[in-house]
Parts: sequence; structure tokens; C-alpha cells
Amino acid sequence: MDIKNILAKKIAGEVTISKNPGKTLRKWREIFGIKQYRLADIMKVSTSVVSDYESGRRKSPGAEFIKKYVEALIDLDEINGSTVVKKFSRDIDIDAIMDIREFLEDVPATKIQKLVKGVMLVNKNIKDVYLNGYTVIDSIKAITDLSESDFIKLYGLSTNRALIFTKVHLGRSPMIAIKVTQPKPSMVIMHGLKPAEVDKLGIKIAKIENIPLMVSTLEHEEDLIKNLRGLNT
Repeated sequence: MDIKNILAKKIAGEVTISKNPGKTLRKWREIFGIKQYRLADIMKVSTSVVSDYESGRRKSPGAEFIKKYVEALIDLDEINGSTVVKKFSRDIDIDAIMDIREFLEDVPATKIQKLVKGVMLVNKNIKDVYLNGYTVIDSIKAITDLSESDFIKLYGLSTNRALIFTKVHLGRSPMIAIKVTQPKPSMVIMHGLKPAEVDKLGIKIAKIENIPLMVSTLEHEEDLIKNLRGLNT
């Protein structure tokens, strides 16, 4: 499996379909932890060219610029020990992950609540909570198949995210898994049960760990993922 090629296609595809390609380029450069001048040097362009595209001062970048930009990110990551590529290669093998996304900018948790039609159960005041991304997880596969080290991979490239568990029957197992692992998510969303059906132990753990907990009242998990993917950042 050519992980570098897969990651490059993922980034290029995301930039191409983005309503704000410059912001998407900048997001990925920051994920890789690369300065504009270093990227510009590898691309053999001026730093101002990179800056203008990222800020939107220039029109949407063409396919050739995107290709060179992504290749430069991958090349510089290799020089830095392939940190991002290695992390990506670990994450794509987790079958329990149904969807995963990093936001271009911080998104209010209240906005996510509206998208999933969430009912808050614990730590109901989330107006000051902002998220960097989310992961939608098949809770059955996560609990039965994932080791502690695998569970950590659910956090993607930022731990400041919502972990969204589908196929939940009681809500106890996901919260126990969160309690015994590090790090902790900024919010937990459960889908597959009614708010009144959440196990008391799950609620207790959320209170102890000070994690906002909500239940999505959407009927189908397909709608859950569709609504989240439609979020523009």
C-alpha cells in the first residue's frame, strides 16, 4: 500500500472540492507543521505566492500548483521523519472508523449539536466549547476489536474533537473505554438509543471526566454522517 500516494490524493481531492481551497491548503500545511518559506523553497516559488493562494488573494490554485504543493508537503514530512505520513498510515487501517474529519477552523460544539439533533445529557452548557474535528465510530467494532493503542488512533490529528459512537445500545462501553484511556475527547455523541436509555454508569463517567455528553436523535446513522459532511468550515 503506497501510503504517501493515498495521503497525497486525499489532500489534493479535499483542496479541489473545497469552497475555500486556500484555507484548505493552509490547514494541511499547519497539520504538517511546515512554515510557508520552507514550502515555497521546495516548490521553487516565492513565499508571497504561497501566502497569496492560502489567503485567497489569488484565484483558486490550478491542478499543477496543487500537485506541487502537496508533493512539497510530503517531501518535507519525509525530511522531518515522516511523522504525518506514519500517523495517517496507522489511522486508515482502523475498520471501526466510519468517518473522520479535521476542520479548517474551530467549530462551535453547538453547531455540531444542531447537525446531529443532539440532546445534551451531561455538561449541558457547551456554548464555549469549540472543536477541531470529529470521528464517527462503529461502537461495536471499537469495543470488540480495538486495543488501547488502537483506541488512541480514533483522535485523528487533534484530540480536541467529538467522538461520535454509532450502534450504541446502553452507552456504558464507550464511556468505560474513554475513562481508561488517554487522551480524552472534548465531546461524546451517541447514536442508536434514546436519551432516556443511556446507562447511568455512562452518565456518571461523563460527569467525572467532565466530558459533554449528548445523544443524537437522528433516526439513521447515514443521515448523521451526511449532515456532518455537509458542514462547511
